[in-house]
Amino acid sequence: MNTQNTLTVLSPEAAEPRSFTSAVEAVDYLSELYASATAFLSAAFSKGLGDAGTTRYRAYYPELRLTTTSFAATDSRLSFGHVAGPGTYATTVTRPDLFREYLIQQIGLLLENHKQPITVGPSTTPIPVHFAVANDSTVTLPQEGVGDVPLRDVFDVPDLATTNDAIVDDFGHVYEDGAAPLAPFTAQRVDYSLARLSHYTATQAEHFQNHVLFTNYQFYMSEFEAYARAALADPDSPYTSFVGPGNVEITDPEAPMPEAAKTPQMPTFHLKAPGGSGITLVNIGVGPSNAKTATDHIAVLRPHAWLMVGHCAGLRNSQSLGDFVLAHAYLREDHVLDDDLPVWIPIPALAEIQIALESAVADVTQLEGFELKRIMRTGTVATIDNRNWELRDQSGPVQRLSQSRAIALDMESATIAANGFRFRVPYGTLLCVSDKPLHGELKLPGMASDFYTTQVKRHLLIGIRAMEHLRGMPLERLHSRKLRSFEETAFL
Repeated sequence: MNTQNTLTVLSPEAAEPRSFTSAVEAVDYLSELYASATAFLSAAFSKGLGDAGTTRYRAYYPELRLTTTSFAATDSRLSFGHVAGPGTYATTVTRPDLFREYLIQQIGLLLENHKQPITVGPSTTPIPVHFAVANDSTVTLPQEGVGDVPLRDVFDVPDLATTNDAIVDDFGHVYEDGAAPLAPFTAQRVDYSLARLSHYTATQAEHFQNHVLFTNYQFYMSEFEAYARAALADPDSPYTSFVGPGNVEITDPEAPMPEAAKTPQMPTFHLKAPGGSGITLVNIGVGPSNAKTATDHIAVLRPHAWLMVGHCAGLRNSQSLGDFVLAHAYLREDHVLDDDLPVWIPIPALAEIQIALESAVADVTQLEGFELKRIMRTGTVATIDNRNWELRDQSGPVQRLSQSRAIALDMESATIAANGFRFRVPYGTLLCVSDKPLHGELKLPGMASDFYTTQVKRHLLIGIRAMEHLRGMPLERLHSRKLRSFEETAFL
């Protein structure tokens, strides 16, 4: 307890930092500290704000800390699991229950590679009360201004100064105490995104799987539900349940999936498998802003891969409606990431993703080698922020698209790929041509109906097959060194 003037700050009983050489025991202690802190804040909030002005309640995120005095002789093929050199490295941690397997894996690699203990203890970063009570169904947090007493007078609230992306975007980032980051996201940044995900998708973070498909059409959601029900009916399928908006979870393929009382902005389905190895499908809607929003927040879950499987405009006369486009480069005219990732930074194709996607196309279409070129082109995808670009003077855009050798145009793919590059999440794009505006085939209801009927099922199945191929790949292969900068965090 600390008293300054007439203000009393109440906190849980101080816990001592402990050192561990076992990843499981370290995570167990993280869970103990986090549970104690959030229970304290929930109980304090439930008592009401009657003593506002004289008492403040505060609890702190737990943290991980590693200190090493030597350079580790790590396997140079690995892109994660080790720190760059001598020094102290730290990260705050939230929801150790949700991230348990991830934390055990990452801590285990540090212990193995550096032969130094990991220290777990309270940090100096307060837990905002909004995040502390988010998983307590007995507590409802009022909006600021509803009550007589400002919430921030009694509790810590989210602080945007500590929820930014400084670590993933900076070079040589250090905390105030001189420690370097151990993980790409701070606890408060993670909590912020978990809250946003629940808001936008109407599903809780624990349902998200490690393999995420993005689409820009609702048609894909209906096909995904049909695929999921068939999978649940198959005794040889690895999938165990299917989750829809409102956190409705079914295991019976015949069980109803009630519609959410309010349609979420980004409807999301989860076909779950043990260890989070299933597939999540997110309908991000149309536009680069939505694509950035979704990937900004899903990134904190550290998925193993995300892929865009949406529709695009074909730019070549030789293309037909329903043809596939495998992106190996991106022309970025979406602009939403210009301040975070300048357009002069190349976004490389990832060999592991490209092979998985091409193999999936061949598997589903039963075409191979040179014959595959009949229905699929590999090339540059242009992503723009103007849906009605074809209504403008064509001389400028068409020349620019031709110079870039673009073969397709959409509004989301480059954003998803660029944010994957930025957040070190393996990414890829397989689009389906739904119109050819430069050649008189516009996306109009009558022209598109047959295409939607015949192509969506096949396109979605290709995305699922690609993810199933990636699921069998070791993480050290999938998480490419191409995604890592000069100074990287040890955690994925």
